[in-house]
Amino acid sequence: MCTTAGIDVGSGVVKAVVMRCPKDGDAELLASVSARIRRREVAHVVEEVWNAAVGQARVSRVDYVATTGEGEEIDFATGHFYGMTTHARGALHLEPRARAVLDVGALHSRAVAMDARGRVLDYKMTSQCASGSGQFLENIARYLGVSQAEIGPLSLEATKPERVSSICAVLAETDVINMVSRGIPTPDILRGIHESMAGRFTRLLRSLHVDGVVFVSGGLSSDIGLLEALRDDLRQAAGPDEEPSEVVTHPDAIFAGAIGAALWGAFRYRKLGGGDVAWSA
Repeated sequence: MCTTAGIDVGSGVVKAVVMRCPKDGDAELLASVSARIRRREVAHVVEEVWNAAVGQARVSRVDYVATTGEGEEIDFATGHFYGMTTHARGALHLEPRARAVLDVGALHSRAVAMDARGRVLDYKMTSQCASGSGQFLENIARYLGVSQAEIGPLSLEATKPERVSSICAVLAETDVINMVSRGIPTPDILRGIHESMAGRFTRLLRSLHVDGVVFVSGGLSSDIGLLEALRDDLRQAAGPDEEPSEVVTHPDAIFAGAIGAALWGAFRYRKLGGGDVAWSA
């Protein structure tokens, strides 16, 4: 039995988990904490979520602290793992049927194909333009005067979606301003944005020749409007004799990278035969 932690430093949010990982049996999630970076120093946000996570877990020691994302410089970490690897392993832990993970981050999105053991087979990323990202959608929502929680439900109310034509985030925001001036209802604007994003994600997934369940992770994994648009787009893109991929997520999907880091940390800890405790109260 070992206790490990995973810290995922993203572009907009820091996520931390603490897990109990028995040698035989399922790992148990003891704590999960996230915090927005906004204009704060990343180191301060990392310290905040770390203290909250170990407090929530009520543990006195952590055997291995694994980082992922942009967390390489965390000084108390034991080891660092690539984001593709951690999201694949975390997605598989949350949904054992998953054979691909679509990670929709604040500044970019990526699709990763993996096998039944969480081994990365291939991956693709969106271009540098941010119009397929969480930050873009957040900016649009702010302009439309709706909260993050309202985006998905409003999108599902659309009757005549107005798709964003531009792939550039700046030009896409200009498109939205024009839509508002033309009196396009907010639900139709949001659904149109979701459909544009879903089209990009479908192209990513199909370029990987994904066959099976797609797990959506990242900050937009709880956006029910985006998930529905992606399901619709994958159905439309499927051939006449092709079964479209099933799109799923999980309440803890935003922590997939941190969970994967903690699980890989447990694997490495055992491979090294245990060792010094990474953190103790």
